[in-house]
Amino acid sequence: MSIPLSRLLAATTVIETNADPQLRVESLCYDSRQAAPGALFFALRGVRAEGNQFVAQAAELGATTIVSDAASAACALPFIQVPDARAALADMAAAFHDHPAAKLKVMGVTGTNGKTTTAFLLKHLLDADQRRCGLVGTIKYCIGDTEIDAPRTTPESADLQDLLAQMVDAGSKAVAMEVSSHALVQHRVRGIEFDTAVFTNLTQDHLDYHKTMEAYFEAKALLFKNLGAQTKKKGKALLNADDRHGHLLKERLTKKKVPVITYGLGASADFRATDVKFDATGSSFHLQAKGRSYLVRTPLIGSFNIYNALAALAAASSMGMELRAAVAALAQAPQVPGRLQRVPAKRSFQVFVDYAHTDDALRNVLRTLRELNPNRLITVFGCGGDRDRAKRPLMAAAAEELSDWSILTSDNPRSEDPLAILADIRAGLRGTRHEEIPDRETAIRQAVERAAAGDIVLIAGKGHETSQEFATGKVPFDDVVVARRAIEAKRVEVEE
Repeated sequence: MSIPLSRLLAATTVIETNADPQLRVESLCYDSRQAAPGALFFALRGVRAEGNQFVAQAAELGATTIVSDAASAACALPFIQVPDARAALADMAAAFHDHPAAKLKVMGVTGTNGKTTTAFLLKHLLDADQRRCGLVGTIKYCIGDTEIDAPRTTPESADLQDLLAQMVDAGSKAVAMEVSSHALVQHRVRGIEFDTAVFTNLTQDHLDYHKTMEAYFEAKALLFKNLGAQTKKKGKALLNADDRHGHLLKERLTKKKVPVITYGLGASADFRATDVKFDATGSSFHLQAKGRSYLVRTPLIGSFNIYNALAALAAASSMGMELRAAVAALAQAPQVPGRLQRVPAKRSFQVFVDYAHTDDALRNVLRTLRELNPNRLITVFGCGGDRDRAKRPLMAAAAEELSDWSILTSDNPRSEDPLAILADIRAGLRGTRHEEIPDRETAIRQAVERAAAGDIVLIAGKGHETSQEFATGKVPFDDVVVARRAIEAKRVEVEE
């Protein structure tokens, strides 16, 4: 692809430039190592490094023009100064790819918990409706029949626009997208107009980045604030009526006359679940919506998955899918990797893997497993390094409250000392029903070895991830694989 620079300059605010508007741009990049002949290099300000430090490297690899919000570049290449380089990257990337989001039905879902499952479910529903739905999220990106491992929940704007363009080329009619708070603050979805924006819930997370819960909420709220500024699509807000932050958003949006649809268990919700039941094989409930009642069945278990199912059904309906067809399709929903995923085991105990890495998420999963009436509930969990330290004792308290035995272990220590992380977690414990095993594989093996007839083992924190991150780098690690090996190696229980 090659387009004149003038088209990109017209898409954003420019303070000054000495670049030739007729210059042909072959690609956009923000990582100097990815620069190529004809590239436009965006010198972004990072947490650890300043983008202008890498201008020379980008030039060596063929970059022809620099975009920066600094006053000058560190080399003699043509230069474009903009007020905000990240905003300019988003604007220009949308223009470079000819605004692919305008050619798709776009659903964005934000919130602390439930984003991945809600997006997965919506993709499944729209695929069943012959929409050929793309997916952008924590676990993977789906483009037609192609799946790509996801390095981050919401990609940088240039990568995201490229993904959306590939989806259009693959014949997709819609996309279900997780939108992280980081992405909203960093303009990664700038220039994308959403047909439906979903808010799941808000609990403590990412305070290492946002610092306060108020700032975290305001970051999430940007998705809905932007709905009111859309010019080409009349976007709808789909809000969890049972979450207090959902109420705050509804008040704001009502004032701005943005269409609001609510979902939840309360009587006022537009999409309401009643008579909820679930067991080890799945869940069922009656959906009250649009003046009718539907019996809904889903293979997912847990009250939190009732909310995810409601959100997906409401989103599909808001995007034009007939509700009865959506309900029928939900019964065939796939297992979401690492989300209360059952590890196959022909044993008298059960093992589940879940991504829960906040105290609220961990508490929700444990309550769900408690309702399956296990003899004992054994929980393996840790906390990630270089992340919000305040939630570590909170997760310990949640595990202790709802587990019969807890094994504290490493999650992704990153640059931190694993033993120091365990000390932070330990501060939230009051009793003695726990042990500490820093090595995660050993901890999982110990949990499985402890399991007896009727027990449930929960391995929490990493979910779908297939590596573990240390200060020295990443090593292959998959909770499901490790758990399966531990089950196979375990001696057969006497009770069997």
